[in-house]
Amino acid sequence: MDATVTPGPQPTPTAPSRPAPHLTPVLGRYFEREWSHGQGHRLYDMAGKAYLDFANGIAVTALGHVHPRVTAAIHAQVDRLVGPINAIGFTEPISRLADALAATFPEPLDSVMFLNSGSEAIDAALKLARRVTGRPGIIAFRGGFHGRTFGAMSVTSSAINYRVGHEPLLPGVHLSTFPAVYRRFGGDEDAAVAGAMADLRILTATEIPPSAVGSILIEAVQGEGGFTPAPPAFLLELRAFCDEHGILLIADEVQCGYGRTGRMWGFEGAGIVPDIVVLAKAIANGLPLSAIVSSRAVQERWGRGAHGSTFGGNPVACAAGLAVLETIESEGLVQNAAARGAELRAGLERIAAEDDRIGDVRGPGLMVGVEFVRDRETRAPDGSLPDRLSAACADNGLLILTCGSQHEVVRWIPPLDVTAAEISEGVEIFGETLATIPRD
Repeated sequence: MDATVTPGPQPTPTAPSRPAPHLTPVLGRYFEREWSHGQGHRLYDMAGKAYLDFANGIAVTALGHVHPRVTAAIHAQVDRLVGPINAIGFTEPISRLADALAATFPEPLDSVMFLNSGSEAIDAALKLARRVTGRPGIIAFRGGFHGRTFGAMSVTSSAINYRVGHEPLLPGVHLSTFPAVYRRFGGDEDAAVAGAMADLRILTATEIPPSAVGSILIEAVQGEGGFTPAPPAFLLELRAFCDEHGILLIADEVQCGYGRTGRMWGFEGAGIVPDIVVLAKAIANGLPLSAIVSSRAVQERWGRGAHGSTFGGNPVACAAGLAVLETIESEGLVQNAAARGAELRAGLERIAAEDDRIGDVRGPGLMVGVEFVRDRETRAPDGSLPDRLSAACADNGLLILTCGSQHEVVRWIPPLDVTAAEISEGVEIFGETLATIPRD
């Protein structure tokens, strides 16, 4: 969608930002701005200022704001049926979306369960694996983020604040080393694959035997943990390890799925097929919806009534989800993500070549991380500069977010239908803003 489309009605330029005394103080916010509306790839504040939105609600509005095809589908469905009906039967948008989603996956992934959020879907996937395998053990990877419900939080380790004060968490969870090539293995991909697999084998030789592990959960590209891709060779070895020991491999595609990496699903880059896939975020371009996908045989072993959701698979959200998939296919947006992502990487690498505060530029497609360091030799992370930089970029009309355990990474998650001109605009604002920030 062209981000230069004329915006809707504007607020009075002097309209103040309203205080929110009754909203919880618990929710973290990257910016203390009040937003009026969105149009295309721009957000507008209450004074009418436009911002190029490369945050997208943290990879949710992957087609931008008020996308005409999605908005039309929502309006049409609201006039027919809004409330949940899954407990009493079927309705077209839910069944059609399940069919359309299944068609995007390789065999044997052909059965879809709709839920409401990424965290809820992670919990469901963990439950499925435990019941089907009869094994309680769960292995996840350090630096992963999988959500904030008790099950999802138990397999999350991207930041200590998500866990502290909430323990004890879900028992039976074990964390292994993620093959973070730049941060942990000095940029050596082969060493990262060998080292992470060695640590996994040590874990399953000293803490929990493979025969007690029901599932291994991984993001093909860690999101909150720093936009760090897992090398394809590691995912191949992990798939073989799971096959050898009868363990179900769960792919968390909540942030890295839906064309984000330049492929429809992040795991496709390694040529593997997981046993269970978790998806959310971009699925309905802003409406609450998530899903788990597996083979029908696996879900049949889970058993009728073993899990459920009152609101999961709301017909309005599913109508939006159908429009999202139709748009991705008809407009070639997976290919666009790959092409625009290459342009984004090239632009950011040019900036990195001139500024040694950038230690690494990484990530496939439109899921690119820029890691800042205090020193390129030691790779000591700089957890201060990215937050200041993202705030300054917002002042200059570009919305980008940070991630990583110390907020040392600026993450780029433009819309899937972003244009080359918008990529150029975003990179220019980023580079010019970085140049104005003095060194510590």
